[in-house]
Amino acid sequence: MDQFLHDQPITPRTDVEKQAVVNRLKRIEGQVRGIQKMVEDDRYCVDILVQISAISAALKKVGFQVAERHTKHCVSHAIKSGEGDAAIDELMDVIKQFSK
Repeated sequence: MDQFLHDQPITPRTDVEKQAVVNRLKRIEGQVRGIQKMVEDDRYCVDILVQISAISAALKKVGFQVAERHTKHCVSHAIKSGEGDAAIDELMDVIKQFSK
């Protein structure tokens, strides 16, 4: 199997990188719980929608952060090792999925 298709990154994430993503995801998790409480408390629909929009934007930001790292490390490595076309195709597929 080609290296860029492995389940593990070619260049493992640093502890700082992991913690930054985990911290963002925990904040998002807290926002989701906040929306659940808003629904339970029968809050105004527009207020709930604004919070959903904020969560969506936060998730996209995390996704772009992960995609940037993937491009700089995994795709770059694949290009240098002669497997760039497949890695780029894989990246484009995930970007198309991500942008829906």
